[in-house]
Amino acid sequence: MTDVEFFNTPGYGEKLRETLHYSQAVRIGDRVEISGQGGVDDDLNIPDSLEEEIVLAFDNVERTLATAGAGWGDVVHVNSYHVASEADAIGAAHNDVMVAQFRARMPERAPIWTQTGVTVLGLPGMRVEIRVTAILGK
Repeated sequence: MTDVEFFNTPGYGEKLRETLHYSQAVRIGDRVEISGQGGVDDDLNIPDSLEEEIVLAFDNVERTLATAGAGWGDVVHVNSYHVASEADAIGAAHNDVMVAQFRARMPERAPIWTQTGVTVLGLPGMRVEIRVTAILGK
């Protein structure tokens, strides 16, 4: 039987585990799944700038993957959730930063990606959340 191991990101992940009773990542064999990561600091503060928030969300994905022994080079699937910046689309303000981060963090890989527009996210003022699946050693 494959072992299942849960992980929590030091800082904000430990706080969320304590207050909301969920883990930031799970590793099952060579597969790592993470919960949605927002652009928050360890005190759950969100930057005013959308670009800074998205970059911080990518940083938090990286931190969370690392707790389970993975990194951006292992990512095969990205789900992102966005409070839209345009009336009928998620918008270039989000997409431009997302794509720049993909290219910077995964220059040799273009994972599958699903974007979803939402009305609200887990914390007040939050505009983006990113969830990934990684396969180790691929």
